Amino acid sequence: MKYLFLFLCILSFHVNYSQDQDEIISLVDEGIVYHDEGDYDKAIKTYKKALKIDRNSPLVNYEIALSYFYKKDYKNAIKYSDVVIDNDGPYVKESYITKGSSLDNLGKTKQSIKLFKKAIKKYKDENLLYYNLALNYYKLDDLDNAETYLIQGIEQKSDHSSSHLMLGYINFDKNKRVQSLLNLHYFLFLEPTSNRSPQAASMIQTMMAHNVTKDKEKPNTININLMLPNDDDKDKDEDFGAAELMISLLEASKSLEKNEGKSDDELFIENTDSFFGMLGELRDDKKEGIYWNLYIPFYDNLSQSDHMPAYCHYVMQSASESSQEWLDNNTESFEAFAQWLRGY
Repeated sequence: MKYLFLFLCILSFHVNYSQDQDEIISLVDEGIVYHDEGDYDKAIKTYKKALKIDRNSPLVNYEIALSYFYKKDYKNAIKYSDVVIDNDGPYVKESYITKGSSLDNLGKTKQSIKLFKKAIKKYKDENLLYYNLALNYYKLDDLDNAETYLIQGIEQKSDHSSSHLMLGYINFDKNKRVQSLLNLHYFLFLEPTSNRSPQAASMIQTMMAHNVTKDKEKPNTININLMLPNDDDKDKDEDFGAAELMISLLEASKSLEKNEGKSDDELFIENTDSFFGMLGELRDDKKEGIYWNLYIPFYDNLSQSDHMPAYCHYVMQSASESSQEWLDNNTESFEAFAQWLRGY
C-alpha cells in the first residue's frame, strides 16, 4: 500500500506539472504575440500570469525581461534577467545579452563590459556576446578592443552580418581601406537588401575612388595620393600595402582609352574582380586570422569563377537600379552563381 500510495503521488505530481507547463507555454505564446505587435504592456501582463504558476521559469523570466527591455524599462529587464542567470538554466546566454544591453542603456557601459567578459568566459562560442561587447567598446571609441572582439565573434559565427558591418566601419575609421572593403563586401553578401545595405554599398564605391583625383588645370592628369589621411607609420599594414595601391591604380585606369564607353557597372565589376584577384596573389596559408582564412580565400575563388557579374549586381542591388534590373533579367546567371555558392 505504501508503494501504491507513493506511485499515485508521483503520478499526480507529473500530471499537475505537465498541465502547469502546458499552461505556461500557452501564456508565453500569447505574450509573444503581444510583444511582436509592440504591445509590451499586454505581453508583460500575460507573462506575469505565467509567473504565478512558476516564478522561477527561465522561459517566462527571459521573455518578460525582453519585453521590459523593448519597453525601455531597463531596471526591470535586469531584475528578471538576473532570475534566469542566478538559476543557471536555459536562456542564460540570452539573459546575459539582455542584462548587458540594459546596463549599457542605463549609462553603465563599463559594468556592461565587465558582465559580457564574464559571460564569454562561460560561453566562449556565443558570437552575440562578443558582438555586444565590441559594440560597447565602439561606443567608448575604443576601436582596437572593438575590433578584437568582433574578430573573435566572427571566428565563432562567420555569417553574423552585423559583425562584418561594424568591423567595416571600424576599419574605415582606422583608414584601413582594404580591410574595410572586405568587411563591407561580406556584409552585403550576407545582407544585400536591408535598410543598412545602401550605406554599405555607397561606402564601397567611395573607398574605391578614394585618393584619386583629376587635375582641374590638366584634365588628362590623374593624381594618386598614396598616403591616407591621418595615417602614420605605426598604422601602416604591410600585408595589404600592395592591394591598397592596386585600388587607387584601378580607379585611375577608368580614364584610360581602353575603358571609354564602358558603363559604371562594367567598370565596377572589372575593378572588383581585379581587386579580389590581387588579394588572391597575396594569399599565404601560413598567416592566420579572418582575412586570410575567410575573406581572401572566398573572394580569390570567386574571382577565378565566371560569377563576378552576378556577385557584383547581387551585393550592389540596394544602391543600383541597374543591378536590380540585371538580376531580374539574368535569372539563369544568378542561379548558376547560387549553385557555385552551394558547392563552395
